[in-house]
Amino acid sequence: MCGWVHRKRNHGGIIFIDLRDYTGLVQIVFDPNDIKIYKIAKIIRNEFCLQIIGKVCSRPNKTNNTNLISGNIEILCRELKILNSSITLPFQIDEKNILEVTNLKYRVLYLRYKHMQKNLRLRYKVTMEVRKFLDSKKFIEIETPILSKSTPEGARDYLVPSRINPGEFFALPQSPQLFKQLLMVANFDRYYQITKCFRDEDLRSDRQPEFTQIDCETSFMNEEEIRNLFEEMIRVIFYKTLNIKLPNPFPVIEWSTAIKLYGSDKPDMCIKLIFTDLTNIMKDSDFKLFSKIANMKNGRIIGLKIPGGFSISRNEINYYTQFVKTYGAKGLTYIKIHKISKEFDGLKSPIIKYFNNLILEKIINKTEAQNGDIIFLGGDEKNIVNNFMSALRIKIGYSDFGKRNNILNNKWHPLWVINFPMFKYDKINNNWIARHHPFTAPKDGYEDFIITNPEKIFSKAYDLIINGWEIGGGSIRIHDAEIQKKIFKVLNIDNKIVKTQFGFLLNSLKYGAPPHGGIAFGLDRLITIMTGSKSIRDVIAFPKTQSAQCLLTNAPSIVDEKQLNELNILYKKTKN
Repeated sequence: MCGWVHRKRNHGGIIFIDLRDYTGLVQIVFDPNDIKIYKIAKIIRNEFCLQIIGKVCSRPNKTNNTNLISGNIEILCRELKILNSSITLPFQIDEKNILEVTNLKYRVLYLRYKHMQKNLRLRYKVTMEVRKFLDSKKFIEIETPILSKSTPEGARDYLVPSRINPGEFFALPQSPQLFKQLLMVANFDRYYQITKCFRDEDLRSDRQPEFTQIDCETSFMNEEEIRNLFEEMIRVIFYKTLNIKLPNPFPVIEWSTAIKLYGSDKPDMCIKLIFTDLTNIMKDSDFKLFSKIANMKNGRIIGLKIPGGFSISRNEINYYTQFVKTYGAKGLTYIKIHKISKEFDGLKSPIIKYFNNLILEKIINKTEAQNGDIIFLGGDEKNIVNNFMSALRIKIGYSDFGKRNNILNNKWHPLWVINFPMFKYDKINNNWIARHHPFTAPKDGYEDFIITNPEKIFSKAYDLIINGWEIGGGSIRIHDAEIQKKIFKVLNIDNKIVKTQFGFLLNSLKYGAPPHGGIAFGLDRLITIMTGSKSIRDVIAFPKTQSAQCLLTNAPSIVDEKQLNELNILYKKTKN
């Protein structure tokens, strides 16, 4: 056997080690009567790399370890070879609460952790099942370029200077979007690729500057057919790798319903809480703050009923109030329901004096509140209130209270969200932007209104959500060059830029481009939720920090002037 010393113990002169390889641990015994081997065993320390030849024996009575697959046996060492020693480790393997900066700096050691071994091996199994499934459906894997053209797809590009063409740059792909569309024009009806993508953007726990995408495209299929096909793929993956049976079929809701009930286009359906829109009820309220918001053009008042929430303490309410402020809320109020009566004297709230009995009756009826509940109330411009009330819903759902009161259902809840608006308005830049990307097709019948009424156009887009994580997104693409030109016009992309950056696409669409569509799954996110990890960094072998640095290799790093001169690059030094 070959492996690493996980632990070493000395019991009454007999030395034991737990030898570790990728399959687990096994106990090795060193007999003090075997002087030569015992002498070597005495100098062994944790993480030494060893080769063992020995005799497999049953463990002595009452010494079995039921926590190990090998817990009924041990190996009596007959030959021992130290393949390599190890210096003192900065932390012990399987030590808990390692600082992330430490595990990223000493990533090679951290990858020896049991959960990291498990995560990366599951990642491999998932990609294997993806390939098997797509191969069975007649998809073929085709590699698309890594060095390509910079195009405005939303996030910043990583640029690569060209030495041979001074002053010109390649861009690393944010996705293979345009190339996979070109493959459809080229008569490759079913394409897939498990590929690296790159985005120079601000990072969060579910983002990395480089990430892996399961990228798929197909011709001659509509939205529902594509959803059904890849829903089947996800079900197969979960069953084959985790022995989990996901629902069949997945629920489907429209984007507008998701926003109305959950305030988010990626709602976490593990949580049994929904919003109640109280905007119209509050228009004639004497509570001036709410009445002002309710009468705003884009204002919204949301009620979030929490069953059994009367027991939530004042300190907890204060905590939730401060919590929502981090999401842009100006405040949060509530109505506690001790007992519903005709005069509503069983209600407790700091703002109840501003509501007459008719308004209180409407609030109780619309939220379907019962004795012992609490209703949290939030109001603001729609996007703001949806954001902070959605965060509150999740916070309460995953709290100890939510778990105790059956508000949280920790099963798997996949969900398709469909019928997205085509565009959203960027107030900062005073411009329309694509909600998905500029190549998403509008719903049939809307083509003539793209220029005149962009706010009313809906797209043939669909996102797959599992337990509040967007793991996949796709759409039917535009295969008509004239419609694509209209989209560019709405997005205020100059004709010169269109010709320079997208001319190759528009020209290709003119050669009998078929109707086509596809989807891309974030492999890192998918493995994160499948393993129950808190961050995608726990399912990537060598991830970057939130400042896009690799602490293991100290990248990015300064390069010498000779390299810069070869690339015709001058850079501006900044003060630290």
